[in-house]
Amino acid sequence: MIKHSDFSDLRDEMNAIDSKREASIALSRDIIRLSKQAIYSVHRDEFDSARKLLDEMKGKVSELVSFADIDEGHFRAALQEFVEAACVYGVVVEQSLPQKKSLGVSVEHYLLGVCDLSGELVRRAVNSAAKGRVEEALRLKDFLDGLYGEMLKFDFRNGDIRRKFDGMKYDLRKLEDLAFELRER
Repeated sequence: MIKHSDFSDLRDEMNAIDSKREASIALSRDIIRLSKQAIYSVHRDEFDSARKLLDEMKGKVSELVSFADIDEGHFRAALQEFVEAACVYGVVVEQSLPQKKSLGVSVEHYLLGVCDLSGELVRRAVNSAAKGRVEEALRLKDFLDGLYGEMLKFDFRNGDIRRKFDGMKYDLRKLEDLAFELRER
Protein backbone atom coordinates (compact mmCIF):
# COMPACT_ATOMS: atom_id res chain seq x y z
CA MET A 1 0.00 0.00 0.00
CA ILE A 2 1.20 3.50 -0.83
CA LYS A 3 1.02 6.07 1.91
CA HIS A 4 0.12 9.26 0.03
CA SER A 5 1.09 11.52 2.92
CA ASP A 6 4.69 10.25 2.69
CA PHE A 7 4.90 11.38 -0.92
CA SER A 8 3.32 14.68 -0.04
CA ASP A 9 6.05 15.18 2.60
CA LEU A 10 8.71 14.23 0.05
CA ARG A 11 7.34 16.79 -2.43
CA ASP A 12 7.40 19.46 0.26
CA GLU A 13 10.98 18.56 1.13
CA MET A 14 12.05 18.65 -2.53
CA ASN A 15 10.34 22.01 -3.04
CA ALA A 16 12.18 23.41 -0.02
CA ILE A 17 15.51 22.14 -1.38
CA ASP A 18 14.77 23.64 -4.81
CA SER A 19 13.86 27.00 -3.27
CA LYS A 20 17.05 27.02 -1.23
CA ARG A 21 19.11 26.13 -4.30
CA GLU A 22 17.50 28.91 -6.37
CA ALA A 23 18.22 31.42 -3.60
CA SER A 24 21.85 30.28 -3.44
CA ILE A 25 22.21 30.65 -7.22
CA ALA A 26 20.86 34.22 -7.10
CA LEU A 27 23.17 35.12 -4.21
CA SER A 28 26.11 33.54 -6.00
CA ARG A 29 25.47 35.62 -9.12
CA ASP A 30 25.34 38.79 -7.02
CA ILE A 31 28.58 37.95 -5.20
CA ILE A 32 30.41 37.13 -8.43
CA ARG A 33 29.22 40.36 -10.07
CA LEU A 34 30.18 42.47 -7.04
CA SER A 35 33.57 40.72 -6.77
CA LYS A 36 34.43 41.54 -10.36
CA GLN A 37 33.35 45.16 -9.83
CA ALA A 38 35.47 45.41 -6.66
CA ILE A 39 38.56 44.05 -8.41
CA TYR A 40 38.02 46.40 -11.34
CA SER A 41 37.66 49.30 -8.89
CA VAL A 42 40.99 48.41 -7.26
CA HIS A 43 42.68 48.33 -10.67
CA ARG A 44 41.29 51.82 -11.36
CA ASP A 45 42.50 53.04 -7.92
CA GLU A 46 38.89 53.61 -6.83
CA PHE A 47 39.52 52.18 -3.38
CA ASP A 48 36.46 53.69 -1.64
CA SER A 49 34.21 52.13 -4.25
CA ALA A 50 35.96 48.77 -3.85
CA ARG A 51 35.58 48.92 -0.06
CA LYS A 52 31.84 49.62 -0.37
CA LEU A 53 31.40 46.70 -2.75
CA LEU A 54 33.27 44.38 -0.37
CA ASP A 55 31.12 45.55 2.54
CA GLU A 56 28.00 44.88 0.48
CA MET A 57 29.27 41.40 -0.32
CA LYS A 58 29.95 40.40 3.29
CA GLY A 59 26.27 40.12 4.18
CA LYS A 60 25.56 38.19 1.00
CA VAL A 61 28.49 35.84 1.69
CA SER A 62 27.23 35.17 5.22
CA GLU A 63 23.83 34.32 3.83
CA LEU A 64 25.34 32.10 1.12
CA VAL A 65 27.51 30.25 3.64
CA SER A 66 24.31 29.33 5.47
CA PHE A 67 23.50 27.20 2.39
CA ALA A 68 26.68 25.13 2.88
CA ASP A 69 24.83 21.90 2.19
CA ILE A 70 24.43 23.10 -1.43
CA ASP A 71 28.17 23.19 -2.17
CA GLU A 72 27.76 23.17 -5.95
CA GLY A 73 29.69 24.96 -8.68
CA HIS A 74 27.95 28.31 -8.31
CA PHE A 75 28.45 28.25 -4.54
CA ARG A 76 32.17 27.48 -4.82
CA ALA A 77 32.72 30.03 -7.59
CA ALA A 78 31.03 32.82 -5.62
CA LEU A 79 33.02 32.19 -2.45
CA GLN A 80 36.37 31.97 -4.20
CA GLU A 81 35.59 35.15 -6.21
CA PHE A 82 34.76 36.92 -2.96
CA VAL A 83 38.04 35.76 -1.39
CA GLU A 84 39.95 36.86 -4.48
CA ALA A 85 38.35 40.33 -4.41
CA ALA A 86 38.99 40.73 -0.67
CA CYS A 87 42.61 39.65 -1.16
CA VAL A 88 43.21 42.00 -4.09
CA TYR A 89 41.91 44.86 -1.98
CA GLY A 90 43.87 43.73 1.06
CA VAL A 91 47.19 43.31 -0.74
CA VAL A 92 46.95 46.46 -2.87
CA VAL A 93 45.31 48.87 -0.45
CA GLU A 94 46.04 47.56 3.05
CA GLN A 95 49.27 45.75 2.08
CA SER A 96 48.22 42.60 3.91
CA LEU A 97 46.45 39.38 3.03
CA PRO A 98 43.07 39.02 4.75
CA GLN A 99 42.84 36.01 7.03
CA LYS A 100 40.43 33.16 6.34
CA LYS A 101 38.73 33.73 9.67
CA SER A 102 37.89 37.35 8.83
CA LEU A 103 36.26 36.29 5.54
CA GLY A 104 34.09 33.55 7.06
CA VAL A 105 34.75 30.91 4.41
CA SER A 106 36.06 27.35 4.45
CA VAL A 107 39.76 26.59 4.07
CA GLU A 108 39.17 25.18 0.58
CA HIS A 109 37.29 28.24 -0.67
CA TYR A 110 39.91 30.51 0.92
CA LEU A 111 42.82 28.71 -0.76
CA LEU A 112 41.06 28.68 -4.13
CA GLY A 113 40.54 32.45 -3.92
CA VAL A 114 44.11 33.06 -2.74
CA CYS A 115 45.44 31.07 -5.70
CA ASP A 116 43.34 33.19 -8.08
CA LEU A 117 44.85 36.33 -6.56
CA SER A 118 48.12 35.82 -8.43
CA GLY A 119 46.62 36.67 -11.84
CA GLU A 120 45.23 39.94 -10.54
CA LEU A 121 48.60 40.79 -8.96
CA VAL A 122 50.28 40.30 -12.33
CA ARG A 123 47.73 42.61 -13.93
CA ARG A 124 48.20 45.23 -11.21
CA ALA A 125 52.00 45.01 -11.34
CA VAL A 126 52.12 45.38 -15.14
CA ASN A 127 49.76 48.36 -15.01
CA SER A 128 51.75 49.90 -12.15
CA ALA A 129 55.01 49.52 -14.07
CA ALA A 130 53.40 51.10 -17.14
CA LYS A 131 52.38 54.08 -14.99
CA GLY A 132 55.89 54.43 -13.59
CA ARG A 133 55.03 52.99 -10.17
CA VAL A 134 57.98 50.62 -10.18
CA GLU A 135 58.06 50.26 -6.38
CA GLU A 136 54.51 48.94 -6.34
CA ALA A 137 55.25 46.45 -9.12
CA LEU A 138 58.28 45.15 -7.22
CA ARG A 139 56.35 45.01 -3.94
CA LEU A 140 53.67 42.88 -5.60
CA LYS A 141 56.33 40.55 -7.02
CA ASP A 142 57.90 40.18 -3.58
CA PHE A 143 54.49 39.55 -2.03
CA LEU A 144 53.63 36.85 -4.59
CA ASP A 145 57.04 35.27 -4.08
CA GLY A 146 56.38 35.03 -0.32
CA LEU A 147 52.85 33.74 -0.85
CA TYR A 148 54.06 31.09 -3.29
CA GLY A 149 56.67 30.02 -0.73
CA GLU A 150 53.95 29.51 1.87
CA MET A 151 51.73 27.63 -0.56
CA LEU A 152 54.61 25.28 -1.43
CA LYS A 153 54.42 23.95 2.13
CA PHE A 154 51.00 22.37 1.43
CA ASP A 155 50.61 18.88 0.02
CA PHE A 156 47.86 19.56 -2.49
CA ARG A 157 46.40 16.51 -4.15
CA ASN A 158 45.11 16.62 -7.68
CA GLY A 159 42.08 18.86 -7.98
CA ASP A 160 41.04 22.48 -8.21
CA ILE A 161 43.45 23.82 -5.61
CA ARG A 162 46.40 21.95 -7.14
CA ARG A 163 45.57 23.24 -10.62
CA LYS A 164 45.21 26.83 -9.44
CA PHE A 165 48.34 26.59 -7.31
CA ASP A 166 50.31 25.39 -10.34
CA GLY A 167 49.11 28.53 -12.16
CA MET A 168 50.65 30.69 -9.43
CA LYS A 169 54.09 29.47 -10.46
CA TYR A 170 53.61 30.89 -13.98
CA ASP A 171 52.25 34.17 -12.61
CA LEU A 172 55.28 34.48 -10.34
CA ARG A 173 57.54 33.85 -13.33
CA LYS A 174 55.82 36.72 -15.19
CA LEU A 175 56.47 39.05 -12.27
CA GLU A 176 60.08 37.90 -11.98
CA ASP A 177 60.54 38.68 -15.69
CA LEU A 178 58.88 42.07 -15.19
CA ALA A 179 61.15 42.82 -12.21
CA PHE A 180 64.21 41.87 -14.27
CA GLU A 181 63.13 44.19 -17.09
CA LEU A 182 62.48 47.04 -14.66
CA ARG A 183 65.89 46.64 -13.05
CA GLU A 184 67.60 46.53 -16.45
CA ARG A 185 66.12 49.92 -17.40
